[in-house]
Amino acid sequence: MKENVILKCENLTKIYGNENAKTIALDNVSFTVEKGQFVSIIGASGSGKSTLLHLLGGVDKPTSGSVLINNTDLHKLTEDNLATFRRREIGIIYQFYNLLPIMNVKENIVLPCQLDKRKVDEKELNDLIHTLGLEDRITHLPNQLSGGQQQRVAIGRALINHPALILADEPTGNLDSKSSEEIIELLKVSNRKYNQTILLVTHDEKIAKQADRIITIQDGKISQDIIKNEE
Repeated sequence: MKENVILKCENLTKIYGNENAKTIALDNVSFTVEKGQFVSIIGASGSGKSTLLHLLGGVDKPTSGSVLINNTDLHKLTEDNLATFRRREIGIIYQFYNLLPIMNVKENIVLPCQLDKRKVDEKELNDLIHTLGLEDRITHLPNQLSGGQQQRVAIGRALINHPALILADEPTGNLDSKSSEEIIELLKVSNRKYNQTILLVTHDEKIAKQADRIITIQDGKISQDIIKNEE
């Protein structure tokens, strides 16, 4: 892989079922992503975009093909090594936040560090909390927060370990339009401020256009790949 390429997918295929009743969810998909790119992956429901995200995040295994993140082939790792790699190198932001209800804002954000038995840099943490706009919420539990605030916590949790890649799976799908705009803006700030590489999966064309590059998935294949400054 080239030095600035952080993600490389090669001939990625995912087939469900057997010969008698098989579904090709992803069909021979190949692309690369460079460090610091903000990429949106757009497609209709059933197009294969969520399957792609699950394979990139190591949540599911491909039928064939490979996913390399920082030169590591995800699907050649043992289960234990994959769990460690995912914790350190992949930050995932889900539609429904997935915060631990008994932990406050600060505890939810630093959870990946604790799981990795790594000391938290308090200066970095405070800077991140300030960027997230959560300074006056750090002792609040998730049920004391709005949906937008909970998603900010989820973004903080994804960023805390400085992962190679952030995967955002319909992160605004459960939010009103104002909160959605704030979350997308926060992802853009994370991209610029921390040079964070982000892949955002969405079915919303307006949100997809916020990224620097738009990959369109249709029937399990890439039908379009547009880098804005190369249009």
